[in-house]
Amino acid sequence: MVNKPDTNKARLRRHKRVRGKISGTAARPRLNVFRSSANIYAQIIDDTTGHTLASASTLDKSFTGNGGNKEAARTVGKMIAQRALDKGITTVVFDRGGYIFHGRVKELAEGAREGGLKF
Repeated sequence: MVNKPDTNKARLRRHKRVRGKISGTAARPRLNVFRSSANIYAQIIDDTTGHTLASASTLDKSFTGNGGNKEAARTVGKMIAQRALDKGITTVVFDRGGYIFHGRVKELAEGAREGGLKF
């Protein structure tokens, strides 16, 4: 019998370790990423108050196309950057959510940087 490792459990362990080191403030909130097989989500969170300041995902009505590829991730990055800039947020702390900074997570980060966010 072959035991497959639980990749989501390992991701959550990595995410917990990273969250012990970074936190979003009102001056510099946290840009959180969640990636599923079909969609990608991004939130800008102020951890001192526990409020989500802005969010974007491939499930938004303004998004069209496939939600599970790199182009979609870059589009979501640009959308979250635009919504953050509308609220006066220019610098954030990037929280990759325990995922490897590669592929769709990297594309979302590059899209957010193209949109004007600094991190």
